[in-house]
Amino acid sequence: MPASAFRPMSIRDTSAQDVRVTTPPPANRRRFLVIAAIAAVALILAFGVAARFSGSRSVAAERLRIAEVTRGTLVRDASVNGRVVAAVSPTLYAPVASTVQFERQAGDTVKKGDVLARLVSPELQSELARERSTLEQLEAESGSSRIAASRSRLDAQREADEAAIALQAAQRDLDRTERGHKGGALAEIDFLRAQDALKSAQIRHKNAVAAARLAGTSAGFSVQTSAQQAQRQRLVVGELERRVDELDVRAPIDGVIGTTLVADRAVVPANTPLLTVVDLSKLEVELEVPETYAEELGLGMNAEVRIGSDTAMAAIASISPEVVNRQVLARVRFADGKQPAGLRQNQRVSARVLIEEKPNVLMVARGPFVDAHGGRYAYFVDGDTAERRPVRIGATSVGAVEILDGAKPGERIVIAGSDGFGDAEAVTIAR
Repeated sequence: MPASAFRPMSIRDTSAQDVRVTTPPPANRRRFLVIAAIAAVALILAFGVAARFSGSRSVAAERLRIAEVTRGTLVRDASVNGRVVAAVSPTLYAPVASTVQFERQAGDTVKKGDVLARLVSPELQSELARERSTLEQLEAESGSSRIAASRSRLDAQREADEAAIALQAAQRDLDRTERGHKGGALAEIDFLRAQDALKSAQIRHKNAVAAARLAGTSAGFSVQTSAQQAQRQRLVVGELERRVDELDVRAPIDGVIGTTLVADRAVVPANTPLLTVVDLSKLEVELEVPETYAEELGLGMNAEVRIGSDTAMAAIASISPEVVNRQVLARVRFADGKQPAGLRQNQRVSARVLIEEKPNVLMVARGPFVDAHGGRYAYFVDGDTAERRPVRIGATSVGAVEILDGAKPGERIVIAGSDGFGDAEAVTIAR
């Protein structure tokens, strides 16, 4: 092979592609960077303003709920839950420690005075027997006291009668002695003795009469004391008899036995609840009202009680004075005493308490917009655009909100779905 075939090949460089770049001076370069940054910020702001005022944010109309501002009467109310309770449902208690024997069971219909349970208390029975024996003893002592008083009066009267007889005898002796002394038959000394005997008889008679009077008074006190002791014992026995009679637990009203609170044949201490009797002809509703409405509740306020698909009018009859679990219990009674048919004890119901009526106010249907924006502004719909405007919210009810300022009748407000607007000034509604 010829030597020329092995000549080395020449490789071209990239010098032909190189372009000379002129570097600007340092001062000009800084000025260029500042201008570029300012332009970028201005561009961003321009895009933001354009986006906010051109309605660039778009929300589907089906995701929104829109309501019209109207003028009318706003009824402030509170939606609460409750349960049906009996207006009269007494609970019966054990008056003493005893053993319970039920005569009726839960659900039985009873009449007033029927025996529902019997309590066995040997201690109370024994105490009654002892007190009766004491009463018999005191009554016997009272009889003996009356006999002794009569004897004492008789003895005192006998002394007084004898003293009277002695006084008469002394008077006769004095008269005879005086006649004999005047006739000269008796000495003066005999006359003086007769006078002394008369005076002695007078004193004895006077004292005997006084003693008889005192004896009668003393005997009367003795008889009265024994009689009072016997009467006091009769009261003790009567109280024990009443307590023994209470061992038969009787129905205080006509109704139904609601619940037995202890087991049959159980031994219970005093004041233990035994059972409840419910008068199903008089039912009320006990509402659980949040404490935020506690200061606004008042007796006589109307309430709409919803029982299934029916609604009945009622009025608040009583309000609990304390707050329990952030709730206030209020009892409502049905209007005119006509309760709906089919109510059951402890049945759960809902109710609407009518707190206040405000006539001739601007209002709109209540929606999440109140909580979403804190009641400071709302989105007003104009064609296909919703614009944010400040408003001032007043009273609220379950279904409506009062607007104090910022709206006019006939305007429309987005009441639900505005939480996704992102605080934009205007939003396009896509239909």
